Amino acid sequence: MKVDLKKELDDYRARPGEFRFLDLPPRRYLAVDGHGDPNTAPEYAAALGALYPAAYAVKALARAELDRDHVVPPLEALWWADDMERFTTARDKSQWSWTVLLLVPDWVPDELVSRALERVGRKRPRPAALDAVRLLGLAEGRCVQTLHVGPYDDEGPVLARLHDEVVPEAGMRPTGKHHEIYLSDPRRVDSARLRTILRQPVEPVEPVAPVAPVAVAT
Repeated sequence: MKVDLKKELDDYRARPGEFRFLDLPPRRYLAVDGHGDPNTAPEYAAALGALYPAAYAVKALARAELDRDHVVPPLEALWWADDMERFTTARDKSQWSWTVLLLVPDWVPDELVSRALERVGRKRPRPAALDAVRLLGLAEGRCVQTLHVGPYDDEGPVLARLHDEVVPEAGMRPTGKHHEIYLSDPRRVDSARLRTILRQPVEPVEPVAPVAPVAVAT
């Protein structure tokens, strides 16, 4: 049977208007790092041009050698900026940094991933960004996530509510990088119907211990 991780894992469950806290186990991803506007930066297109062939090579080897088939999971990405205001409010995409991700199933060993990358490297034309593809372990732990329906550029108010209301009211603070999971293919789905999981790792706010008074000699 072909396993569809999008349907199997709790990671991919979210509803619009609902902010859900969950604890995620460590995951492994095929990953490529970059910087700049994903709509215009050649670096972003090159990253996807290497990431997908790698993921399909992993799928093919796993099916042939492990007798386990899976649907290539949806594209994901980590996003950040030196000034997060440029991400959450100003949406200055030229200042964004990113890591694009495709999940590797738990049953696939690291050694098989390495051989899959070697297989892609022997193909012609060779993906320009293949050498940038790496296997990334991500341990996000406690997270809060919700589902945004609509254009990517309309995420700002949802992110503001998540960061300014939901997380502080739960006694938490953001940690790690903003994480998005793209459940829709923007080439085939109207922008008004795009479904994107917005995820933020969080940690408890540690209470500040009271400072004991110190006697000062006079």
